[in-house]
Amino acid sequence: MFESGALVGQHLTPLDDQQVQPNGVDLTAAAIYEQTTAGHIGRDDKAIGDREAVDPDSGVFHLEPGAYVVQYGETVHIPDGHIGFIYPRSSLMRNSCMLHTAVWDAGYEGKGEGLLEVHHEIEIEAGARVGQLVLAEADHETTYDGDYQGENID
Repeated sequence: MFESGALVGQHLTPLDDQQVQPNGVDLTAAAIYEQTTAGHIGRDDKAIGDREAVDPDSGVFHLEPGAYVVQYGETVHIPDGHIGFIYPRSSLMRNSCMLHTAVWDAGYEGKGEGLLEVHHEIEIEAGARVGQLVLAEADHETTYDGDYQGENID
């Protein structure tokens, strides 16, 4: 079962009341990157390709069609007994863009990232709400303690 937005909101900082929705919490775009070199995913190792930050012009990211990595502005903590999913906000999809993310395991804490797929040029203000985090109850044996634990936390 998915949790209420009010419960999800207890696991994010900072949080504005406008971000809390009935069934989740909106995540904002803090930074956007374009990958510039190849990454590597092996059986026993991985390497993330180099990235270049997209500089906002007067607080607005101007994006041409392509693939980008968006870093969210909120620190998320996925509580014990739960799993996190992020879905795109409908206004993003209605503007020919898509947001893809992986499963967020119980115990993860950080300012995560997602793949922003842009099919038609768009302008996204820094701090604009682009995705929505939802939490579902989930059984698990352990909690997350991987390479991305604590990512992007200042």
